[in-house]
Amino acid sequence: MAKRAVRTTAKRVDVVNSGVISETEVMAQPNGRPSEDEVRVRAYQRYLERGGTHGNDLEDWVEAEKELKGQS
Repeated sequence: MAKRAVRTTAKRVDVVNSGVISETEVMAQPNGRPSEDEVRVRAYQRYLERGGTHGNDLEDWVEAEKELKGQS
């Protein structure tokens, strides 16, 4: 069985390396979209990068999706 080519950005690799989801789960996204778990982890990373201040959860989520889609 041939392996599928997967477009992996640095942020997606960070999500896999965080241990929250596996590389297999990332590869399971044939449409190239980040999974909800990937976005959740990246949004949390953005929250931590901002110093853990509250009130920007929606912005963190939207920006995480953009980053993972390669639109940042």
